[in-house]
Amino acid sequence: MIDFAVVNLSRLQFALTALYHFLFVPLTLGLSMILVIMEAVYVMTGREIWKRMTRFWGLLFGINFAMGVATGITMEFQFGTNWAYYSHYVGDIFGAPLALEGLMAFFLEATFVGLFFFGWERLSRVGHLVVTALVALGSSLSALWILIANAWMQHPVGAQFNYQTMRMELLSFGQVLFNPVAQAKFVHTVAAGYVVGSVFVLAVSAWYLLRGRNVDIARRSMAVAASFGLACALSVVVLGDESGYMASENQKMKIAAIEAEWRTETPPASFTVFGFPDVAARTTHAAVRVPWMLGLIATRSVDEPVLGIVDLVARARARIVSGVEAHAALKALRANPSDTAAQARFAAHQADLGYGLLLLRYVSDPSTATSQQIESAAWSTVPNVPVLFWSFRVMVGLGFYLIALFALAFYLSARHRFEQNRWFLRLAFWSFPLPWIAAELGWIVAEHGRQPWAIDGVLPTFLGVSPVPATNVWLSLSGFVIFYSALAAVDVYLMVRMIRRGPEGLGYWPPGSAARSGPQ
Repeated sequence: MIDFAVVNLSRLQFALTALYHFLFVPLTLGLSMILVIMEAVYVMTGREIWKRMTRFWGLLFGINFAMGVATGITMEFQFGTNWAYYSHYVGDIFGAPLALEGLMAFFLEATFVGLFFFGWERLSRVGHLVVTALVALGSSLSALWILIANAWMQHPVGAQFNYQTMRMELLSFGQVLFNPVAQAKFVHTVAAGYVVGSVFVLAVSAWYLLRGRNVDIARRSMAVAASFGLACALSVVVLGDESGYMASENQKMKIAAIEAEWRTETPPASFTVFGFPDVAARTTHAAVRVPWMLGLIATRSVDEPVLGIVDLVARARARIVSGVEAHAALKALRANPSDTAAQARFAAHQADLGYGLLLLRYVSDPSTATSQQIESAAWSTVPNVPVLFWSFRVMVGLGFYLIALFALAFYLSARHRFEQNRWFLRLAFWSFPLPWIAAELGWIVAEHGRQPWAIDGVLPTFLGVSPVPATNVWLSLSGFVIFYSALAAVDVYLMVRMIRRGPEGLGYWPPGSAARSGPQ
């Protein structure tokens, strides 16, 4: 029997380590590209202040990069320690992009990070700029391969279950590589990372201006962050819309849960701006709706319906019944691989095998499942509606707030009026944590919205765990929380210390009036 204490603890451990890791990843992505912009200005103009800016922000990038590496390595080991059956079942497909991430992206990034820090006096201006650009490329490639692997979990393509090996096997690496979900997730996630980096630079620079320190560097840094951040924040909205459209094509239940659409509306469906989802009553109280909006966003049409949760559960119920047939045929094939009748029966129902496996939560043999157990399995395909509903809306609200923040920063930058509007500097400083909150909520929407699947429609999450005692998972979970919390505290300490010292304290720029009189 399945130990759901182990399942829940393993899920919690992976979720916490992923959320910790994702505190560092978007800042690495954002700062790497901002460094390229600043150093490119230095190469084109020869103004020393841009070199000093690049070195200062590069130091903060290096601290964050080291923490990201430390928190990321342990995540991959969990596939063997906590998710052994998952690794066995889909390792042929999932392992390839993870290996490429290490071989192609991480080694590239790590190598050129060293050249970035130690090559200032050894490389030409253009040569060092190329190194900085390769650091940014390595960061993006690392994200690309991870998101290709993750996108396959959301939309499994290019693979098929082999009943002889009892594993998923790769049929087309090209389909996995060019998975449309991966393309949408990659550009959306990278753009969100650029926003995080831009807010970081904006907030720290605002702190300097409020204290009258590093004024020349802070002004220019805010100008870069304002323009780059505005472009990226607008891109996040557009690319997020495309990512949502892909989900409406491949993960209809996720979209229905995000919108708390319990029943299919006459197209085009309305969008619920605000409301209180009631899971027990299967309705949304005090709903404020915008007519047609959901239909236009999710289907790009006025006549195609957005299926509601009840109708999607009915579809899941039918697929579970078909999956029972697939499971029974699979058992027959395991006993006699040459049984042609079982082969034909399995081929007819193979696409629904994963849905049949959902019944293993309630009964050891799906063919003996009662109608009530089938109904329970069908409703188990509905993720936590209130969590998704509110996570999505807070995330979107923060996204629009950041667009307004960057737009105002861009306006003040163009008019050279940052210091005359100290209220904005305070607003920018206190907005520091908001993009991280939005990014973490985005991952909750993406990953929690996939439940109950580890691989959508293929492998239920509860079947992927390792058969280990719950005590072991408690110990590793506690250890990770303590260790990662210590790393986060070290990261904050180092970042705050370097920021307080500033470019002048670190020797990157002369203090006081000398900073203003040097070549700019």
